[in-house]
Amino acid sequence: MKIVVDAMGGDFAPGNIVAGVVDAVKEYHVCVTLVGLSERIEEELKKYQFPKDLIEIVHAAEVVAMNDAATVVMRQKRQSSINVGMGLLKKEGYGAFVSAGNTGACVAASTFILGLIPGVDRPGIGCIFPSLKNFTLMIDVGANTAAKPEHLLQYAKMAKVYAQEVMGRPSPTIGLLNIGEEECKGTGLEKEAYKILEEKEPLFIGNVEANEVFTGKTDCIVCDGYVGNITLKVAEGLMESAGKLLKREIKKNLIAILGAKMLQSSLNEARKSVDYSEYGGAPLLGVDGLVLISHGRSSPKAIKNAVRCAKEEIEHNILKKIKEEMVK
Repeated sequence: MKIVVDAMGGDFAPGNIVAGVVDAVKEYHVCVTLVGLSERIEEELKKYQFPKDLIEIVHAAEVVAMNDAATVVMRQKRQSSINVGMGLLKKEGYGAFVSAGNTGACVAASTFILGLIPGVDRPGIGCIFPSLKNFTLMIDVGANTAAKPEHLLQYAKMAKVYAQEVMGRPSPTIGLLNIGEEECKGTGLEKEAYKILEEKEPLFIGNVEANEVFTGKTDCIVCDGYVGNITLKVAEGLMESAGKLLKREIKKNLIAILGAKMLQSSLNEARKSVDYSEYGGAPLLGVDGLVLISHGRSSPKAIKNAVRCAKEEIEHNILKKIKEEMVK
């Protein structure tokens, strides 16, 4: 089963994309199809040694810019790497699509080309957050900013399957991101969603406040895409700033420098746990195909891990199992 990768997606495409794919085929022995401007892809591939039978190129004449409107991919750039790559998933032998490109365009193209799973009204982007216990899956972090209560129930059911199959949680708990633990807190959306989740999802544990996202209180957290995306961006900014502040303070004191050297391995592990490149791509759940969206600033390491995530989703037959859950 081939994994399709958008070679033109992201701030550092196609260089970082191709480098990450080369690392992935070497380490995981997967077959990858690179989609994009073929001449530029071939130029990048010449820099590396790799098993030639594991990488194929499919030409796409157009590129969706990171600042293009989501509708551009369907109306003006129908031969873009996103469209062409997504279209390959409709053919036999292609199992998943990975892109570090324009998120809105990826969501729009996947919804239009692949369609939605029966029982799903809006797709949601899931994101893995590190926690004190293990990892937490939050959905939605940006696909649907105008969610309805029933959409959050659908997110909960899809997140539950993902947590069971990919994250190894037999009975994953589900929380609703809110401004307080009490059932009466939040806007009309959260209040109605609470009632629906409590009635129809046995693994629902109630509201989860933002300060508990990283504690591991629950395995899955559901929210609308507007709140989820802000939470994600605040977390990213905090992690980056905290790391820079720590380095700055350590450099001021000789004893602190010596202490940091002694704790180097522990500090490296801590940094690794909050590095988005370790998690690769965020699954777009709800569309009738396996789609992973990577960070626009993805490094080769992030792309390599996104390919690994795609491989795991294929092996766990995630799409089929989510469909079965939604039919229930």
